[in-house]
Amino acid sequence: MKNTIGHLFTLTTFGESHGAAIGGVVDGMPAGIEVDMAFIQSELNRRRPGQSQITTSRQEPDQVELLSGVFEGKTTGCPIGFIVRNQNQHPQDYENLRTLFRPSHADYTYYYKYGTRDHRGGGRSSARITISRVVAGALAKLVLRKLGITIQAFTSQVGAIALERDYHLYDLSLTETNVVRCPDAEKAREMEALIQQVKAEGDTIGGVITCVVKGCPAGLGDPEFDKLHAQLGSAMLSINAVKGFEYGEGFAGVTQRGSEQNDIFVPHDSHETHEVHEAHTPHSTLTNHSGGIQGGISNGQDIYFRVAFKPVATLLRPQQTIDLEGNATTFTARGRHDPCVLPRAVPVVEAMAAMVILDNYLSLSAYKI
Repeated sequence: MKNTIGHLFTLTTFGESHGAAIGGVVDGMPAGIEVDMAFIQSELNRRRPGQSQITTSRQEPDQVELLSGVFEGKTTGCPIGFIVRNQNQHPQDYENLRTLFRPSHADYTYYYKYGTRDHRGGGRSSARITISRVVAGALAKLVLRKLGITIQAFTSQVGAIALERDYHLYDLSLTETNVVRCPDAEKAREMEALIQQVKAEGDTIGGVITCVVKGCPAGLGDPEFDKLHAQLGSAMLSINAVKGFEYGEGFAGVTQRGSEQNDIFVPHDSHETHEVHEAHTPHSTLTNHSGGIQGGISNGQDIYFRVAFKPVATLLRPQQTIDLEGNATTFTARGRHDPCVLPRAVPVVEAMAAMVILDNYLSLSAYKI
């Protein structure tokens, strides 16, 4: 089982949903970066359970402990080990799943690959393990902050309720003003009502998270097998419940012609549509249908992409399935589960993007931190 992501900036994770702790080791963190523990904890608080009525009721403080790699408040360049202890465990809630396979869950595939599985909340396949990603992503953000690179994700769709695709139409600073993490207050209320309805029915629902990276310099990514969008796609598709990834215009662009899709190069002073980062790129484009990436390499414009999340597989209503012997049976899951993962997945998407961007930045010897 591979548990490491990255080339120069790497994260290796460990832990299970109802084990003693979730943790990880970050390697490749530049030395001399001031470690803002309040910021790291705030990122975890955005992901933690029990935030609102539309998330799982599991109550966890999710307090991170840094074990190494920091001295007198700054990174040393050595590996940073960390743990977040599990404190509110209810493994007995999952006892009825010990011999059953939940439909569309990792139970079946884990069992037939490894010959064993942790039925307590999914064990290693639980979304709780994304804690490690958020911690590492927060560390990466501390570096990116010094470089003027910002990453903002938000809920852009829940079920059939969706925002316009153009993120410029919204004030993204409003994302954290509601429990859904949607920058449109009216749509957020509709999304929240839908999630509440689905939860009351013992069901779940999916949606889409949009992410925007600003200030990224031109030149990140490799042009063959490590294209920047391929790395971002791989990182996003590694998140629990993710079913799709598209960047730039994505699938919507297939109905247009090249004359409509091409991003025309213009001098900086002719560029009126999008924010320009002159410190990072000598040229600009009139539009940004490419999503800030061309030929697998960043071009200095905003990088934006969308991540599709499926409905959570564990339902609090009767479902048909089979047991370990292949016998048909019916069961109703117990325990504490999210009716919709999107609000808590927003910081996870940001974290994965931060790690990918920093990892690629570190590979450019022309840039200094």
